[in-house]
Amino acid sequence: MCGIAGVVSTGRPDPALVRDMCDALVHRGPDAEGYHDDAHAGLGMRRLAVVDVAGGTQPVYNEDRTVVAVYNGELYNFPDLRRELIARGHRFTGEGDSECLVHAYEEFGDDLVHRLRGMFAFALWDTRRGRLLLARDRVGKKPLYWRAGGASLWFGSELKSLLRDPAVPRELDPVALHHYLTYQYVPAPWSIYEGVRKLPPGHLLVWQDGVTEVRRYWRLDSAPRPAGTEAEEAERLRELLLEATRVRMVSERPLGAFLSGGLDSSAVVAAMARQASGPVKTFTIGFEDQAFDERRYARMVAERYGTDHHELVVSRPGTELLPELTWHYDEPFADSSAIPSFCVARLSRAHVVVALNGDGGDECLGGYRRYAAMARLRRVPVPEAARPWLRRLGVAVHSRAPARSRLRDAGRVVELLGLPPALRYARLMSCFGPAQKAALYTDALRERVAGVDSYALLEDAFAASRAATDVGRLIDVDIATYLPGDLLVKMDIATMGNSLEARSPFLDHHLLEWAARLPLELKIRSGTTKYLLKRAVAPWLPAEVIDRRKAGFGVPLARWLRGGLREPAYDVLTDHTARSRGLFRPAAVTRLLRAHDAGHDHADRIWALMQFELWHRAFVDRRESRAPARVPGN
Repeated sequence: MCGIAGVVSTGRPDPALVRDMCDALVHRGPDAEGYHDDAHAGLGMRRLAVVDVAGGTQPVYNEDRTVVAVYNGELYNFPDLRRELIARGHRFTGEGDSECLVHAYEEFGDDLVHRLRGMFAFALWDTRRGRLLLARDRVGKKPLYWRAGGASLWFGSELKSLLRDPAVPRELDPVALHHYLTYQYVPAPWSIYEGVRKLPPGHLLVWQDGVTEVRRYWRLDSAPRPAGTEAEEAERLRELLLEATRVRMVSERPLGAFLSGGLDSSAVVAAMARQASGPVKTFTIGFEDQAFDERRYARMVAERYGTDHHELVVSRPGTELLPELTWHYDEPFADSSAIPSFCVARLSRAHVVVALNGDGGDECLGGYRRYAAMARLRRVPVPEAARPWLRRLGVAVHSRAPARSRLRDAGRVVELLGLPPALRYARLMSCFGPAQKAALYTDALRERVAGVDSYALLEDAFAASRAATDVGRLIDVDIATYLPGDLLVKMDIATMGNSLEARSPFLDHHLLEWAARLPLELKIRSGTTKYLLKRAVAPWLPAEVIDRRKAGFGVPLARWLRGGLREPAYDVLTDHTARSRGLFRPAAVTRLLRAHDAGHDHADRIWALMQFELWHRAFVDRRESRAPARVPGN
């Protein structure tokens, strides 16, 4: 596991620049570093050693050193791939996975990506052809940014590495900001900086002679297939989950698991315990607010399997944590569950170097309650004349109801009934809706994003799905957007920011591809989500864990923003610096804060504005290039 960075050019890149770019990746690889430079390419890496600790150096080369690669990730099938390549005549110098890339490229060309099982972002330089190949794994576990300018291309695992080059401008992309306020993250291919892009999941980038081409190499196929009996499909799911977990338990460093108390992480811990040679180390975050605390469910699983269990209670984030999160996430990122994710990663790193988790279970097997809600909404006929009235009523109820209450859920349902079916899901997933953004923006910002429809991103993903039902298409939408844009970013940065590697068995592409083609009724049945998974793991887990209502990994943000975080929110969002940016109307921001004080729940919107403002101060106003003093390890 490491971070990568580099520059290719029709001229000679500066080797010192590449080293400086890699210095920005300090938390992605404290164990080793390596560089390659030649007449047209400079590639570098920093490594957190997990497999082949002693010998897994990078960059890696083919036999005559005409192909060189740096790589971030883990290839779980590398022993089989290595044996195949050796049988074809290739010679290896080490025992790790990274060397497979250069030899697989010699053998299969760009199609090597189809032979890889795991999480990865890599850069491969073909010196004979003067050709750069960048690739990102199928679902987007590992990040990769790039920028083309003139005769050069920059790339890196983190935005900070690209910003080490003074030639890369720190100019805000207003379209990226516009999308961020809708989704609470900046979706690929945008980054928050003008001219810097994310390579989307399942894509390749080829650069040669100053010309850049980006193309997709993988798309999840959700076309339905004939299913076996319920018992047969449950048994197959157990087999796939056990095998996906087993290959992710290979490590030369201490290994454990995040255990939230939810079904997915509990299933992963059960799969680990059934194959481990000793007690599994498990790590749980709890809250003082009982509505958000799930420790008792995590303890049930820990006790059943005799795990070495560790817990930490999070009250509210101290002000010292906010600049840390801003620094690590590189861009504005407003999923508040990054707070407990960062805390559980820090807790875990004191004991292990690798942690398995349950990420992807909801998307893979239909776990979100919103899927069941959307299925029910499709069955409700709504006269066109009633839609505006329902929309207004739903917004009013939802904004006034307590967080996580049934009344709040009911308000959201009524609001969605007032929308055409194609827009319901986009509204459900949005933080600021179009009207709310219009009220927030200054005239100048509104003009710069005129005609840009953030909802079109989800509508396009919906249209591209081959699923047979609307709800199946919504699951596809989440796998293409929310999963890589929010959940995987959150976990990758929370863990790598603490020099910890996260692995996700539910995101094994074999399991994903199998699950994608299951009939919808095996995922959601009579309002029950993750129906098949619950059947499959019923022999493994306590009934209380399987049958309880899904809670999600949330935090009591609304209460925090009326308590200990209220003053920081006002300070950050209403001082002279924020008011003079020319992006948001100061009066609109103040109204939002006061409405939240009065009992309306605007926590997600306030948090999104705070994260943007903190990011702008750190990376644009102060142009920070080094970590804050409070970040451990610096």
